[in-house]
Order: sequence, then structure tokens, then C-alpha cells
Amino acid sequence: MKRTFDFILAFTGLILSSPILLPVIFLVWIQDWHSPFYIAQRVGKGEKPFKMLKLRSMIVNADKSGVDSTSSNDKRITGVGRFIRKYKLDELSQLWNVLIGDMSLVGPRPNVKRETDLYTIEEKKLLTVRPGITDFSSIVFSDEGDILKDQIDPDIAYNQLIRPGKSMLGIFYIENRNFIIDIQLIYLTVIAIISKQKALNSLVVILKKLGANELLIGISSRKIQLVPMPPPGAENIVTNREGRVS
Repeated sequence: MKRTFDFILAFTGLILSSPILLPVIFLVWIQDWHSPFYIAQRVGKGEKPFKMLKLRSMIVNADKSGVDSTSSNDKRITGVGRFIRKYKLDELSQLWNVLIGDMSLVGPRPNVKRETDLYTIEEKKLLTVRPGITDFSSIVFSDEGDILKDQIDPDIAYNQLIRPGKSMLGIFYIENRNFIIDIQLIYLTVIAIISKQKALNSLVVILKKLGANELLIGISSRKIQLVPMPPPGAENIVTNREGRVS
């Protein structure tokens, strides 16, 4: 049922969003006369790699820098790219991956292999389902770029401030997923573009009904400052990209 639902909504979404996507695709192309698309290598279900289609929001060959996490003031982001990121248009293009079966509409966000290689045994649960365009963490950390803004090392900051909560929420989704929750998350993802606070308030209500613990609820409310934490299944905070913790 989930796959059928994904296919129908992805197909419909691509058709309905084409009046928005096509002009933006043209604007990305004419800014530097390069492909308006970026093919991002990601790790999917069963640790199988796949190619995720994204509208290109950065300069050509931005991935050659070796930096995986993107802050809102990243100099690699183009003028059109800021518009794309603000309204999550790069995620609309991922409906294509949903259509062909690499992704689902709702599920843990896919990550690059450099990050999944650092996953703990607990985090490996995130790779047992199809990755999605949205889930609990997509709403909670929709301002990821702002969280990483001005960080000396965005990748380390991501692993300390975002990865722990993101992984916990992803695992919580997998353990509690059902059709109704998927519908609610798709709706709240749209609401978050208009009013993130309203979306967060509704999301916290859902988490409480599902029996989420106080830590998860606290992180999801975003009313407290994010602090470095160990990822699920680890006792210590990540301090480098080789996976060692302290």
C-alpha cells in the first residue's frame, strides 16, 4: 500500500509542481550554462547506493570541496540556490526517486556514505527501510543550514548537534510508522514552510501520543538550545570524521 501511495503521489506531485520547477530549472541553467541538476550519491535501503536527483543549488563541482554539511552562509550556494533551499524545491525534484522506487515520500533522510560509514549499530536501523523526502527530523531540523552557520567545521558540528536527534527521530519513525503518521508528516512538512512553529507544535503532540521520551520531545520542540550529544548507540560525542569519539 505504501509503495502504491508513493507512486501515485509522486507522479501527481511532479505534474502539479512542474509550473514551478520548470522556470527554476531554466534559471539554474542560465546562471552558469551547466546542468540544472545535481546527482547526489546516497545510501539507501539495505546500504545499497543510489543516485538522488536534486535541483542544483550550488556552484559546479561544489562536492569536490569534501564538505558534506551545508551551512546557510556557505559560499558554494548560488543566488538561485538560496531560493531553491528556502522553499525546499530541491526536495521536490526527489519525487523522481520516489517514482522509480529508490525513495519513499516519508522515511529517514538518505545520507552520504562517508556519514553512514560512521553509523553505530543502533543507527544501522535507518538503513533497513527506504529513505524518504521527509520525516520527523526533516521538520525539526529544516533549519539545518542556520544551525551550522558560522561553525568552524560544519561536518563535525552536524555530527554533534544534528545527527544525534536526527537519528533518534528516524529510528522512532521506523518503530512507529503507519499510513496515518505518513499522511500527518506530509501535511506538517507543507505547514512547516509557512509556519515552522505551528508544525513543531503539532509534531510534538504526535510524538507524545506515540509515547516518545522527554529527550526526544525536548529536541523536537526546539525550545532549548542544541548541545553536542552522542549519536544513538554511542556513549561519547563525535569529534572527527573517522568515527572516533571522546
